[in-house]
Amino acid sequence: MNKSYIGSNFDDFLHEEKLLEGVEAAAVKRVLAFQVEQEMKQRRLSKTEMANRMKTSRAAVERLLDPSNTSITLATLGRAAAALGKNLSVEFTERKLPRQSTQGARSDSATDRASGRPSGVQPKYSRPRS
Repeated sequence: MNKSYIGSNFDDFLHEEKLLEGVEAAAVKRVLAFQVEQEMKQRRLSKTEMANRMKTSRAAVERLLDPSNTSITLATLGRAAAALGKNLSVEFTERKLPRQSTQGARSDSATDRASGRPSGVQPKYSRPRS
């Protein structure tokens, strides 16, 4: 493991490894698949009946319910929502920017020039200066 990740959060790690977008897409798809599956159970809908209501194939419903398949279109989600008597809501939200590493970034103003300690940090025991 790269020691530069110590003290950072998991999102920072995924961003630096260029994995964040894929992981986020997979997480969203897992939630959507779970929600559709729960709604189908609540309404006692089989996959075949869901496909009929969506005017699509049973294979398309299987893809919709597959948590690892992130290639679902808005049209499919819209038909699924309508088949379940729901509205589909899609929105853009602010993206959290990765934190910048602060290692070695301390400026001179943050350091007491005489002692080399960070400003405002006093040792517990010090000898009086003469």
